[in-house]
Amino acid sequence: MVRLISSTGRSAAKGMELEVETLVVGPLSTNCYVVSSGGEALIVDPGWDAERVLRAVSGMKVVGIVATHGHFDHVGAVEELKRRLGVEFVIHRLDEGLLDVAVNHGERFGLRFERPRPDRFIEEGERIELGGVEIEVIHTPGHSPGSVCLRGAFTLFSGDTLFMGSVGRTDIFGGSFEQLERSIRDKLYVLDDATVVYPGHGPATTIGFEKRHNPFVRP
Repeated sequence: MVRLISSTGRSAAKGMELEVETLVVGPLSTNCYVVSSGGEALIVDPGWDAERVLRAVSGMKVVGIVATHGHFDHVGAVEELKRRLGVEFVIHRLDEGLLDVAVNHGERFGLRFERPRPDRFIEEGERIELGGVEIEVIHTPGHSPGSVCLRGAFTLFSGDTLFMGSVGRTDIFGGSFEQLERSIRDKLYVLDDATVVYPGHGPATTIGFEKRHNPFVRP
């Protein structure tokens, strides 16, 4: 099960970092991440290709599946992985409604999958325990109402909130550029410049690089 630790403060384990394997999946080239530490793995944003994900976690104890938000290209393989691995799926409560339309949106791209069903919901400030490392949940609305980022000590999984040199779309249902800008400036740009950002699409970047070069949101 996903081990959620309630927390009112911002913290993440120091001195230990996470191993990250990136799997580019689905018609929108979504980054699915297998995040591991101490022989345990967390699957982040399995948008498609459950077989590849299963191969990537072979030999590890999978503690759960997390979606940074509810769009179809980030959740398409969730139900198959839940069944085959016997693990929980969690997402922010404000994006539960997006799961209702994810299946229809996926069909437009030729993808057929079951509507993902969350086992629990994650909230701002909670932490996920993974092999001795704690990963903090940061609520970053803007791309969608329930978008979250996941932070290790010097690692950030930003979903579709922040990309290298860009930001997530806000011209879709539930999007708000004002919220996105506030989320990035107030919650992400305050992180250490050396923090490696693993986005939902495209190459990795760092907080420091985005603060200096991202044309959409300035510090």
